[in-house]
Amino acid sequence: MFEHWRNKKSNSAVSLDMVSKQRRYDSLVRALHADIYRYAYWLCGDKHIAEDITQETFLRAWRSLDSLKDEKAAKSWLITILRRENARRFERKQFNYSDVEQEFIEDTFSGSNEEHAEQYLLQKRISTLELEYREPLLLQVIGGFSGDEIAKILDLNRNTVMTRLFRARNQLKDILEKPTFRGQSNG
Repeated sequence: MFEHWRNKKSNSAVSLDMVSKQRRYDSLVRALHADIYRYAYWLCGDKHIAEDITQETFLRAWRSLDSLKDEKAAKSWLITILRRENARRFERKQFNYSDVEQEFIEDTFSGSNEEHAEQYLLQKRISTLELEYREPLLLQVIGGFSGDEIAKILDLNRNTVMTRLFRARNQLKDILEKPTFRGQSNG
């Protein structure tokens, strides 16, 4: 009889732990899903891939939620998971053969809204930056991270991060000032 009572007590403790974990996870998703998706989208430039990476990021976060000790670090923790998940995309073998040259594939972007067109062109220009410059810039602009936080996320020295941010901004400025950018309407 004592054994039955002890099992019942441990089962209810497990249930409470699961409810607590679920609540913690739900609040994490509600608070940060939009930021994580936005960063994923800027990183890969594809809505569907960004959705997949975001979903996988939160799945991995659920599995490792107990390792998140400081709630204030949740955003950078999720960005780190997202970056690793994005890198895994390139580790997997991808066989994507096409008989059509990339330059002949029709662009599905609708340039009817000028604001969306500008954002699309800006995103295309940012995507031309080398990854070592693009990533810190996106973490700062899209993620809202400081130089110190970016250094931790990318496992770099703060001075290296600040140099890369400076170079990224200068390269982007040069790209945006080219006459071909200002005159383009649908990139």
